[in-house]
Parts: sequence; C-alpha cells; structure tokens
Amino acid sequence: MTLRWEAFLEKVRERGEYDSPQEAERAARVVLALLGAHLVGDVRAELATRLPETMALILLNPLQAAEPLNTERFVRATAAWIEGATEATAPWDIGAVLSTVADAAGDDLMDQVLLQLPPGYDLLFGRPTARTRPWP
Repeated sequence: MTLRWEAFLEKVRERGEYDSPQEAERAARVVLALLGAHLVGDVRAELATRLPETMALILLNPLQAAEPLNTERFVRATAAWIEGATEATAPWDIGAVLSTVADAAGDDLMDQVLLQLPPGYDLLFGRPTARTRPWP
C-alpha cells in the first residue's frame, strides 16, 4: 500500500525529530536520490510504487552513481547534500528516511532491495540482518 505524502513526511519528521515538514522533506529528497542511484530494475520500480508520487519520482530519476557507495561513503554523500548536516548527523537523517522506506516496502521487498546494495545497508534501514548484528 502506498503511503500518502503527508503520512510519509510525518513519519520521517518524527523519526528524525525535525522541527518542520520542510526539514524532513529535504532529508527525504537527498536520501532517496542517493538510494535510487543504487537500485535497478523491478526492485526500484516496485519500491517506487510503495512511496508517495513525489518521492517515487526522485527514486526513479536518481543522481547517476559511477560506482556503488559503501555505507561510509553514502553517509558522507548525504552529509554533503543536506544543508547543515555533518558526517556525525547524517546517519540520523538517513535512518529517519530509510526506516520509513523500509516500513513502506515490507519484509519481502526489503530483502530484494538489500541484495542490490553493498553490505551494511541493512543497518541504515534499521533492519540488521544476522551477518551485521554485533551479537551472536
């Protein structure tokens, strides 16, 4: 089921503890543009159907990535694109957006999304897998 625009932004705003919907939208636009550069084919298209139209278009028309960004570089890129963000605060922005995306996607689609991404992205989505959990 597709999330409505207002509901999507409200979840991102709450999770990111942003003061305004505009701050949440700014973070969502950057993170989804960077994510879209890493996803291809049916997986990206299916994920887009679960997002509000504006966010889906950002995901489907991403920045062009020359190579996949590992999680550290994804964080750095996010910090560079969000005004006022730093490498210390960017994981908070990323988590607020990607956990909302993960909720909208559901478990089966998230498994497919994570297969297309470098190791460690499961943590950015707030859904650690057995291979990245720090405990047995």
